[in-house]
Amino acid sequence: MKRSYLAITLLCLAACMAAQDVYVSPETLAKRERRKNLTVKEWNTNDKTHTRWLDRIKVYDEQGRVIEETEYATYGQKWRVTYEYTDSIGGKVLKEVEYNDKNKPYRIRKYEYNTNGTKAKQYNYLPNGKLESVKVFEYIFQK
Repeated sequence: MKRSYLAITLLCLAACMAAQDVYVSPETLAKRERRKNLTVKEWNTNDKTHTRWLDRIKVYDEQGRVIEETEYATYGQKWRVTYEYTDSIGGKVLKEVEYNDKNKPYRIRKYEYNTNGTKAKQYNYLPNGKLESVKVFEYIFQK
């Protein structure tokens, strides 16, 4: 009896997770609506000298998803990350490219997803396109 209950529960959970990939909550849609084509700049100010410097920039696309994030120090750019998404409403990240302080790519990540929307694999590439490593995600549900 317990086994069939657990199997049904897991099937329901998988169906719900798959539905979440297609269904986006109204709250998420409202947040995305406010972020469409938005650029957010964060500034720091030194209390003693009152000098101001740019700390971080986030750029959102026409669907309200982050497509670029850049962090700065007083000397300039520390790092930058660009994101590419699937075209579905749930919009999973397909690819991330990380750039160094000289704005040169140093890490590329590509993702594969399970049918229920969870991450299956993460492929890590060097800037020259050579596969460096693969991370596999395993999900274990406990009672």
